[in-house]
Amino acid sequence: MPYFEIIWDDGPGGNVEHILEHGITIDEVEEVLFNPTGKDLSRSSGLPIVFGFTPDGRYILVVYEKVDDFTIFPVTAYEVEV
Repeated sequence: MPYFEIIWDDGPGGNVEHILEHGITIDEVEEVLFNPTGKDLSRSSGLPIVFGFTPDGRYILVVYEKVDDFTIFPVTAYEVEV
């Protein structure tokens, strides 16, 4: 994935808080964003999603918004069963 910037909002209600609520870290999200094993579109939102493994072997899904050709905003991430 050729993105150079990921927008992280660590304020109340931001994407960092939301992702952490699912037991996923920023580092794990970035690992999957830069090394996905698959990609698709979310059935509920229509946003792009990527799948991949965290360094500890969990398989997660990351939903994101494409801001421009170089920037993305992760919306949510959660573990899925393989």
